[in-house]
Amino acid sequence: MKIEILGTGCPKCKKLTENTEEAIKELGIDAEIVKVTKINEIMNYGVMVTPALTIDG
Repeated sequence: MKIEILGTGCPKCKKLTENTEEAIKELGIDAEIVKVTKINEIMNYGVMVTPALTIDG
């Protein structure tokens, strides 16, 4: 499973990353977390507000 965190590094983005990592550990899921921080890449997802999260996206 590939989970992408879309965000520029704001406090909410960091909290989403922490919560995602914790959930993966608690559920025993085999997943890769990728941080997408470049605004042009984030816009390619159609995201207007960050943070956002995609799964196998």
